[in-house]
Amino acid sequence: MRLRVKFSKHGALRFIGHLDVMRYFQKAVRRAGIDIAYSTGFSPHQIMSFAAPLGVGLESNGEYMDIEVNTLTSSEWLTNALNAQMVDGIRVLEARLLPDHAGNAMASVAAARYTISFREECCPQTLTRSDMDDFFSQDEILVTKKTKKSETTFDMKPYIFACSYNEADNSIDLTVDASSAGNIKPSLVVKALFDYKNEAFDESALLITREETYTNVGTSEDVQLKPLGFVGSDY
Repeated sequence: MRLRVKFSKHGALRFIGHLDVMRYFQKAVRRAGIDIAYSTGFSPHQIMSFAAPLGVGLESNGEYMDIEVNTLTSSEWLTNALNAQMVDGIRVLEARLLPDHAGNAMASVAAARYTISFREECCPQTLTRSDMDDFFSQDEILVTKKTKKSETTFDMKPYIFACSYNEADNSIDLTVDASSAGNIKPSLVVKALFDYKNEAFDESALLITREETYTNVGTSEDVQLKPLGFVGSDY
């Protein structure tokens, strides 16, 4: 049986990298007494995979991992058993049984939604909802994406599904492509916004929370985003 487990990550644990999170859950699963399946071969390992890894320093309310188990009492039992092993900062929110045809978590990721706020001493004084509307209404949003080996300029607008500004708490609500083909970092969008306004940008001023991770249940032409847990069911 394959399960999709949703969890949150907050506080000091936002500085823990993806590999450490993976090792942490491997130990938690063993301590919880979950009958997880193991791979075959000379070096068996737990059958566990994660959706889009969260960047160091980001918090999240919508992280996902897939595990395979041999037996299961119930989704609620597994959630409670894991939470009994969690430390402050990580909490399991749900566990859903996946149908046989479901793809793995990483391959299923299409988009992610973020809340972006600013450190109090770095809060922009001139950013308005009108600025955000003007920025997003451009015919194209050209940005330069750098990697270790190359530098590419491309139009980012097709990869931004939603973008709005909340003046009450100076936060940005942003939904962007998070697939392996797109994978737009939220900081790249904010930098493009500040460049549009001809203002200096400091990435360290951002406080970013991933609110949800989505899969596309529609087509490439008719995108219909649903949370990754949407494809599963309670057991």
